[in-house]
Amino acid sequence: MGGSSPCASCKLLRRRCAADCIFAPYFPSDDPHKFAVVHKVFGASNISKMLQELPIHQRSDAVSSLVFEANARVRDPVYGCVGAISYLQKQVSKLQMQLAMAQAEILCLQMQQAETELPSLQYQIDPDEKSSILLHGSNLMINNLPQYLNFASSGSVIHQDPLKRESLWT
Repeated sequence: MGGSSPCASCKLLRRRCAADCIFAPYFPSDDPHKFAVVHKVFGASNISKMLQELPIHQRSDAVSSLVFEANARVRDPVYGCVGAISYLQKQVSKLQMQLAMAQAEILCLQMQQAETELPSLQYQIDPDEKSSILLHGSNLMINNLPQYLNFASSGSVIHQDPLKRESLWT
């Protein structure tokens, strides 16, 4: 940076900012927290070594990654960003389960509606394909129903009673 204003790194380390300072392009003086958190977690020497080993066009991305990881390590010293990733993966799994339950409820309601429109239908489980349901009295076949619907697997003919209108979320 030369003579005017030292970069955040040189300010924190209390040294003169040289013209060829490796930190100056990535840690401007107006954002001192950015370097402070990275320095606290990784150390100035390690950051300098990492940046020197990278091509210039990749250094900005590396600094962004270091800042992200350092902030994650400050929040969670044991797991860092891996803890954040695990948390997000658990959220995705939970939301996928809620989606599957909502889709199952929709399917049950559609089947209830079909039953009220055609009350004489009987449901039969194909003995060769336990995930298929054949609706006698029409040409409708529903294949690969999710197993979480728990249709009875024993007995060949099931007389379907009207389903109760219950929400999965109450």
